[in-house]
Amino acid sequence: MRSSNVASFSERTAILVDGGFYRLQAKKLFGDKTPEERADELFSYCIRHLNKGSDEEASLYRIFYYDCPPSTKVVFNPITKRQVNLAQSDQYRWMSAFFDALVKKRKVALRRGEELSSGGEYTLRPGVLKDLCAGRRTVESLTDRDIRLTITQKGVDMRIGLDIASLAERDLVTQIILISGDSDFVPAAKYARRRGIDFVLDPMWHKVSTSLNEHVDGIKSSARRPSK
Repeated sequence: MRSSNVASFSERTAILVDGGFYRLQAKKLFGDKTPEERADELFSYCIRHLNKGSDEEASLYRIFYYDCPPSTKVVFNPITKRQVNLAQSDQYRWMSAFFDALVKKRKVALRRGEELSSGGEYTLRPGVLKDLCAGRRTVESLTDRDIRLTITQKGVDMRIGLDIASLAERDLVTQIILISGDSDFVPAAKYARRRGIDFVLDPMWHKVSTSLNEHVDGIKSSARRPSK
C-alpha cells in the first residue's frame, strides 16, 4: 500500500465526501454526536488533509458532501404492526439539523442524491434469519432490535463521478481527496490521474479493494487507527 503526502501550499485541493460512508465510519471511530457536533467534526476531519502550515483559503478549493435527504415515507413495521411516519422520526430530525449545520460551513457544498421510490422497508438484521432457520429463535421472540429500516438511495455515486471528471477536465484543482471505500469510483479516479490530478483516497481505515488501491496515488486516513 502506498502512502501519500498532505497537500502542499501550491496545491489546490478538492475534498469529496461520500456522506453515507462517512456517517457510518465516523460513528464507529468517534461515537454518537449531535448534528452540530458531527458537522464540526466532518469539517475538521477534512481540513486535516491540508498542509497545516498553509493558508486554508489558498489550498482548499471546496468540500463536496454527497448524501441522500432523510426519508419522509410512511412504512409498515412488521413487529409492532403499525405504520411509521419517517418524517416524524428522530433520524429525520437529526439528518435535517445535520444538513442545516453543514451548509453553513465555509466552502462546503451539499450534493443531494435521491431516494429510490421502491425502497423503504424493514428487514431482519444479519444473523437473525440464520437463528430463525436454525431454531435458536422464534418469530414470537423478535423485537424492534432485530429489524432495521432499509432505504436505498440513487444518484450519489453518479454525482461524485461527474464532479471528479468536471474538476479534472476544467483544471480547477491539482489534488482530489475522496473520503469513501467504494470501488465504483475506479473509472473516475483513473480519468483524474490521466489528467495529472493527484488522487488520494481516505477510507477511514475501512478495508480497500485491490482495484481501488491500484488506481489512486495514495491512501491516507485523517483519523487515528482504531484498536483491533
